[in-house]
Amino acid sequence: MDGNELVAQLSLEEKAALCSGGDFWHTKGIERLGITPLMLTDGPHGLRKQAGDADHLGINVSVPATCFPLSCATAGSFDEDLLREIGVALGEECLQEQVAVILGPGANIKRNPLCGRNFEYFSEDPYLTGRMAAAIISGIQSKGIGTSLKHYAANSQERLRMTSNSVVDERALREIYLSGFEMAVKHSQPWTLMCSYNMLNGTYASENKWLLSDVLRDEWGFTGLVMSDWGAVNERVAGVKAGLDLEMPASNGINDARIVAAVRAGELSETELDRVAVRVADMILKGMAESVTGYRYDVDAHHALARRAAAASCVLLKNCDNVLPLQPDVKVALIGAFAKTPRYQGAGSSKINPTRIDNAFDTLLDMGYDVAYEPGYSLTLDAESSDALIKDAQRLAATKDVAIIFAGLPDEYESEGFDRENLAMPEKQNRLIAAVAAANPNTIVVLQLGAPVELPWASQVKAILVSYLGGQAGSSAAVDVLVGAAEPGGRLAETWPVCLADVPSPPPYYPALGLSAEYRESIFVGYRYYDKTEVAPAYPFGYGLSYTTFEYDGFNLELSAPDTTATEVSVSFTVTNTGTRPGSEVAQVYVGLSAESAAASTVFRPVRELKGFTKLQLQPGESQKVSVKLDARAFSYYNVAAKQWAIETGTYVVSVGASSSDIRLSGTVNIIGDGLQSQLASLRDCAPEYYNLRKGEPLKISGASFAAAYGSPLPPTKRAPGTPYTANSTLSDIKDKLIGKLLLSQVRKNAAQMLDGSDESIVRMMEAALLEMPLRSLVTMSNGQLSIQQLTGILDMLNGKPLQGIRSLLRK
Repeated sequence: MDGNELVAQLSLEEKAALCSGGDFWHTKGIERLGITPLMLTDGPHGLRKQAGDADHLGINVSVPATCFPLSCATAGSFDEDLLREIGVALGEECLQEQVAVILGPGANIKRNPLCGRNFEYFSEDPYLTGRMAAAIISGIQSKGIGTSLKHYAANSQERLRMTSNSVVDERALREIYLSGFEMAVKHSQPWTLMCSYNMLNGTYASENKWLLSDVLRDEWGFTGLVMSDWGAVNERVAGVKAGLDLEMPASNGINDARIVAAVRAGELSETELDRVAVRVADMILKGMAESVTGYRYDVDAHHALARRAAAASCVLLKNCDNVLPLQPDVKVALIGAFAKTPRYQGAGSSKINPTRIDNAFDTLLDMGYDVAYEPGYSLTLDAESSDALIKDAQRLAATKDVAIIFAGLPDEYESEGFDRENLAMPEKQNRLIAAVAAANPNTIVVLQLGAPVELPWASQVKAILVSYLGGQAGSSAAVDVLVGAAEPGGRLAETWPVCLADVPSPPPYYPALGLSAEYRESIFVGYRYYDKTEVAPAYPFGYGLSYTTFEYDGFNLELSAPDTTATEVSVSFTVTNTGTRPGSEVAQVYVGLSAESAAASTVFRPVRELKGFTKLQLQPGESQKVSVKLDARAFSYYNVAAKQWAIETGTYVVSVGASSSDIRLSGTVNIIGDGLQSQLASLRDCAPEYYNLRKGEPLKISGASFAAAYGSPLPPTKRAPGTPYTANSTLSDIKDKLIGKLLLSQVRKNAAQMLDGSDESIVRMMEAALLEMPLRSLVTMSNGQLSIQQLTGILDMLNGKPLQGIRSLLRK
């Protein structure tokens, strides 16, 4: 039986019901037809299956599972084979736990390093994002387990994520924010794709036909199911029309009834309902067919894989005087609370209950090192590091050969639900590092965090190793790298700025705290901005040191044909390990217009864009020839007037580098384009700032230039006085009204009961989320405690209709 045959046997009510969850984590079953519910659970770097009380915030306990390195770490491996291997392991854990679909990976672009959820995402670059996402999807689905590629699309901030309107010009959407999703869909066909909470250019993602159907299905050929993020549905009937197949979680039948009523009223055709119901049925039938019983994964093998993957993802930022790797006879002062209680994952819906947790102190002892420990700082959020803790660490450091400090960002600094306010590490940690470095010239810092930070002490220490959030074996993997049992295999998948003022989306554009989030930087995200403006970052995209050295030579370019439709460029070169240790290198291939062609272009372009890469493992003295094929898309931009990808005539520079700033080889090819750029000739006059970004200065784009690139007048960023309150108004919007105060008080009371005993990171996340929650969510997520009728009454009272509101509140 297939989905069409199943849906043909259903009543109207059953079809509507099939298109929403049965509970928090399951689809609905149809007992009379032998259809059993499927279980969906959070990912993406481990399995968060809740056996008891359900939530989407990481509050309640989940079954033990391997916490693999997070995407912020594994993206730096630039290793698709490794991501596939992790995917296979995740699939095996899903098989054991009878989970049909794991919710991940996340393919959102790291628009700004402040995003609280950046640890779940791969990169600022869409090409790297797409290849990493496609690899892990392929691995998971090879085991007969579905994935859910998320959060589609332009969900780049956590603040106001459920109501904010992401205002993005179509070229930036196509080239930056959708491209990674496109690559993953075309290469790996995930079983499902999850829409985001936010609006995109004025329409909620959950009901955006252009996004969910026109682009995703008609252009990219997506064949799977589209589901909502948990509580992301705004207007369910509009969602069905747009192509949103499955609403999650259950809404107590509220939206099922709306669908049935819309069909009976002629507002929604049964054919439209059948279309989404068939896709839900197909996924359920596929999951049932792939289900196995009695499967058991190898817990120890998965932990070993997590350790190997974390080491391959560590990025060495600094290594003066080759202080690393450590010699076996050195005496070590190990400092920092993270050395015994590591930060290894993020807070929120992706929080895994690990099968075990390694720490650096025990690992060094097990390896036979002479180690003494001082905490240096407290892990308690509101506890200032006392001078005594710092002085104790200083005294210890002065007596040892090397001092290794484990530092970074606590859970409370970055989480789902809120964004960071700055790029600073806790001041008590910065003070500690400076003090220890003054006491021991051989100070090494290991950073455990999910995103870049400012490093005011960088010049004072000998070495800096970034392990990001390395999962349950992240600390032992970092020690493997420190002692040379593994080499630092990672390269930065994101630019590390010197300071917040240097990022291309500085305040007030990020995070946007009004109705709209304007993406004024357009395509100039990450290294595309830094290279164009010549603003020097602390560490560039693609950067990372090794314990050996590499030489690039033998560069060659071959152009298949000098025309638009058949253009394919073959790039070849040789990489040689010229050092004395085995090591890995990430050879990166970039494409951009030559300076002369760019100056004459009617289209603003980055200096260079990543279009290929290869991860090499080389023994001392070993050479390897690398060949990378660049198709027409590698030379293309998206032409918003022609509504297609296009190529300009011009001279293109093809570069090979060890980072976006460290170009080792380059050559040029002349390509004949399609002439479509003439349709954009007026843009240079209407949006001049994009063509003349100020060198060495913060990005400033006027509203007029952004509106020209956007192609429409910009929507308002602030709520006009007197605007009626709606179901999409937030608790923050009404908190000063009497009924708002009463409602918020009750919501906080309920939340306090749910959060009793939770750690500080969960409490802070919930507090941030509550005020920014749309009122409609109180209905769908309240388990029947608040009805649509009662919400209507609340809105009437807020909008100056007290009698009408009271009648609605009293109505059954």
